Amino acid sequence: MYQDRTEAGVRLAQELQSMALEHPVVLALPRGGVPVALPIAHALNAPLDLILVRKIGVPGQPELAAGAIVDGPPEHIHFNARILEAFGLGHDDLADAVSAKRAELAERRTRWLGERVPVSVAGRDAVVVDDGIATGATMRAALMALRDRRPRRIVLAVPVAAEDTLEALRDLVDAVVCPHVPRYFRAVGLHYRQFDQVPDDAVTRMMAGAPRDTEE
Repeated sequence: MYQDRTEAGVRLAQELQSMALEHPVVLALPRGGVPVALPIAHALNAPLDLILVRKIGVPGQPELAAGAIVDGPPEHIHFNARILEAFGLGHDDLADAVSAKRAELAERRTRWLGERVPVSVAGRDAVVVDDGIATGATMRAALMALRDRRPRRIVLAVPVAAEDTLEALRDLVDAVVCPHVPRYFRAVGLHYRQFDQVPDDAVTRMMAGAPRDTEE
């Protein structure tokens, strides 16, 4: 069990430092992934950026995911063909939802990062971090989008994950660092002594003090 997200990040950093990472970039899924990723970025002397994902819901059933949008560049939109077919939907039927989610992503990036431009991962090792993985739907969208940015390698680094979900994600990455894969997984928060919600202002503050790219 981890004390909190920061301790989890320190433990991940220790394992990542033993890897031969080339010109690494650390990418956190907010909000919970940011305090995990911050000590990793410091330990690797690597820039920290965010990878932002929003679910695209079925019209009238916003909690049912018809797809997901990931901010860029380049922007990545993934649709769940099985859900679209089940509800008789085409991509045009979700155009308004996509536009709304795109605006949300832009607002969140500005709120948390100000005018900082996204860090390029092309030709570099990208370390993708969250505080844990349960169903993996958001992480899968993030990893699929990241491939479009042509990183040298993708390393998935999470403190804890459901075993079946982690196995399903392995085909999208080049390496996995996950110290705790419980045989019986119920919820990410049960593996932390302190697992409070990470507020917006905390994300903004952490990103303001995070390592930046020397190429900026």
